[in-house]
Amino acid sequence: MKIGIVVHGPNIIDSTYALKIINLLKKFGDVKCRLGGTMGRTAVIDASLENIIDISSKLLPSESVKLFKQEGVDIIFLLNYGKSSITGHTFGFKVFKNSFLSLINEKKYYGSLNLSFNNNNYNNNYNPHNNYSNSNNYDNSNNMYNNSNFNLNEKSQDNITFIQIERPGENDGSVIEWTKKSSPFTYEIANALNLKVLKPETIIKKYFSRELSNKLNNFSDKIANNDSLQLDESKKIRNIHGVSPNENIFLNGVVIGKSTGEKLSIVAKNGFIVDIIGGTIKTHGVEKLGKVDIDKAIVKTGLLRKSATKPRIIANDNETNLQISNDLSKNYLKIAFIDHAAEDIYNLKNTDLVVTIGDDTTLVASDILFRFNIPVIGITDGDLDKVVEKGFKAKGSIIIELKPGLDDITGNFIFEKIFNSKNMIKIDLNMENDNLLNKNDLKTEKIENFKNQILNILNNITDKYKIKD
Repeated sequence: MKIGIVVHGPNIIDSTYALKIINLLKKFGDVKCRLGGTMGRTAVIDASLENIIDISSKLLPSESVKLFKQEGVDIIFLLNYGKSSITGHTFGFKVFKNSFLSLINEKKYYGSLNLSFNNNNYNNNYNPHNNYSNSNNYDNSNNMYNNSNFNLNEKSQDNITFIQIERPGENDGSVIEWTKKSSPFTYEIANALNLKVLKPETIIKKYFSRELSNKLNNFSDKIANNDSLQLDESKKIRNIHGVSPNENIFLNGVVIGKSTGEKLSIVAKNGFIVDIIGGTIKTHGVEKLGKVDIDKAIVKTGLLRKSATKPRIIANDNETNLQISNDLSKNYLKIAFIDHAAEDIYNLKNTDLVVTIGDDTTLVASDILFRFNIPVIGITDGDLDKVVEKGFKAKGSIIIELKPGLDDITGNFIFEKIFNSKNMIKIDLNMENDNLLNKNDLKTEKIENFKNQILNILNNITDKYKIKD
């Protein structure tokens, strides 16, 4: 049996359950693992699991699932450790929906689960503990999968079992079989992990009834795909589940506001965020975000990574990306520029220096690049949202704090004048070959010269800033 495992988020890795479950599933067949999402990459590196969990590509969870389907695996597992059962269950449904359900077969799937979305037909006081099936007295004659001859999709690669393992180790931890094709060892796995099996219709009824009720009654033109309600031709509202008060709200990696309660809705008009119901909007963050497809946007709340783990440094002080070569075309220093896009910085692990613009971008980027011994020059303005529990930065990094609003202005000037409006520049080192300098000394000297260029630009803009090593 070929088993595909999609690992999502840092928490399942930091908890050590990712590796435990991978080893457990190896008993049932040949296992292949890949990451779904981006923030889990650092956790994979810290846990030394990059040879077990493929982190070579930046893939959404549903994209990782679809890739396994194309590769012809027999069963796919989604491993997740949400901050609550609510966030974990709603996340799993969306991954399943994006990976398996099309507009053609979606209605058939809901019908096969005997779902009825009348307001009186589900419990508004839902408690996950009351909606589990007991693996010890489970009656296959009442198995919901046997109530219909429904075939999930016409394509054979879509007729694959898809199982979510959510919050293992917690009292509300669960296993959910999302597809119609049941696995014979679901309960064996659930018992081994001391988890209960939760029926998918319980989750769908609780959290998606209003949206699906309209869709099943042929009002799909009024409902957008990812739990978003179309208010008029230009405005949409997306409901976010499992939110706690005073949490950062991330949209595609950018902090756009902070929650004030447990119910949260994000309102977009013509593709731009205009309001947050149940939260306060961060105007500067919304401006950074720009136009967005609210149906497909990745929304997160809280910390990107909660665990205070010891970071693993892959490069040591004697290693450098700079190599003095007889091939003159290879002798250069690589310096990258990042402006509010910290989740894309893994591709920069072979650079020598990175300039980051924005407080949160600098915090996350420097924390990740610390693993590769790459220093940063961070341009900030003190508008920091706590996005990770603790951040690290490599030796040689400097953080420059300006007055509010000046980080973007300064960043634009640096991007145009020093980087020539490019995200990567190379500083030629061929003229230095005859100096017989140690390559680390040469690297340090050129980086210091570059830092002075940055400071000269700053001095032409303002004389009021702080430098933090």
